[in-house]
Amino acid sequence: MNKANNLNLEPAKVFHYFEEIAAIPHGSGNTKAISDYLVSFARKRELFCVQDDSNNVIIIKEASKGYEDAEPVIIQGHMDMVCEKESGSSIDFEKDGLSLYVDGDFLRAKGTTLGGDDGIAVAYALAILDSNEILHPRLEVVITVDEEIGMLGAMSIDLSMLKGHKMLNIDSDVEGHFLTSCAGGMTVETSLPVVYENASGLLCRVTVTGLCGGHSGSEIDKEHANANLVMGRVLKSFADRMEFGIVSLSGGLKDNAIPRECMALLLIREEDRPILQEVTDTLNPILAKEYAASDRDIKICTEELGKKEASVLNSVSHTKVIFYLCNVPNGVCHMSRIMPGLVETSLNLGIMELNDRFLRLVSSVRSSVSSRKEELRGRLEFLAEFLGGTISVNGDYPAWEYKEDSPLRDTITDVYRELFDEEPVFEAIHAGLECGVLSEKIPNLDCVSFGPNNFDIHTPMERLSISSTEKIWKFLTAFLKNCK
Repeated sequence: MNKANNLNLEPAKVFHYFEEIAAIPHGSGNTKAISDYLVSFARKRELFCVQDDSNNVIIIKEASKGYEDAEPVIIQGHMDMVCEKESGSSIDFEKDGLSLYVDGDFLRAKGTTLGGDDGIAVAYALAILDSNEILHPRLEVVITVDEEIGMLGAMSIDLSMLKGHKMLNIDSDVEGHFLTSCAGGMTVETSLPVVYENASGLLCRVTVTGLCGGHSGSEIDKEHANANLVMGRVLKSFADRMEFGIVSLSGGLKDNAIPRECMALLLIREEDRPILQEVTDTLNPILAKEYAASDRDIKICTEELGKKEASVLNSVSHTKVIFYLCNVPNGVCHMSRIMPGLVETSLNLGIMELNDRFLRLVSSVRSSVSSRKEELRGRLEFLAEFLGGTISVNGDYPAWEYKEDSPLRDTITDVYRELFDEEPVFEAIHAGLECGVLSEKIPNLDCVSFGPNNFDIHTPMERLSISSTEKIWKFLTAFLKNCK
């Protein structure tokens, strides 16, 4: 691993702690090690610390001299990351740390997501807690688990020990843009029962590749192709021209990441080889034209694997699977009529996998209007039931509503303007944030979400701006000093 802090990056302590975090596997659902690291950090510095059964961590540092009467400030982020990697990467996210490197103004990870979402919040917090020079009121640092898979840590955490009612959520990715509300969401898992039969023929691998992917909330409006939905279109095109059997089907790794690749194994008749190629050759230029602006490298590839005997979906299951993929809602469903340009309601079919009993599909549903969120859930349930399947819902979290009166926003405006001679931008976002869940736990919570520039999150192209990280560090420390 390249030592980021040995390359004279500033602020040095922030990147030092970011590198330490990156060395610890911390994908969603695998947070025990990083949680223990945070506890060890606090104990070494004799800071009050609580670690709950879910691995959430709260660290409290009392106020600097002269700040004892200032209102406490909550600094909040999440310790888990989305684990995506490039094809061919050998990393085992359960066991291996990330390989960091510097690329111009960017910090990146070799072949994987970087985890700037939300490792940068943890790194900022640790750098502040480790400093004896930064002036601040009582600090209540709240680091949650499993935000990326339904805000599970925020749902379970007990915050009754906190005294603060001002919260800085460091979990957004556009410098100078401070978020004041966000959509609610849920994860919907659909199970469609399938039946197999034995068949023989020419085994072919069909892949959809070259897609950009991206965050299913903040980048859903870019209309990137969803590999699972594209595969449905490919299978329908094949079915219009020939008979074939579906042996396997898989695409996507996370419900909140737009799938970049999808793969199917098909059993076809040897005499239909020209049709397979003809359909593929027809679709490729069509898709290239349709997605020229959003996914210019999109491509369907076919590969013959020889004559085989295999279990394939029977005709009823075969039809149901293709029908579902061609009719399931996906992408932007409604735009906000209150805030022009803001996505109100969306869905992302992030995971698809075919096993011996079911086609399993996991979708991320988001909306800033709770009734529209429920309406979309109902559509998924109706479609599943029509095809003989079921759904289950987890990670249902509320929208974060805009607070009209916010002294916190006033202070942010004054500090940001004084530091940079710029006006901060306050806006809403379609992606989910823990602010909505935590606002229900802390009465009259005044909060904002912000962070440095971080691009292509939830993809292996993720890159964190070094200069922007430094700028937000200056803002954060100045804000705390101003809280006196």
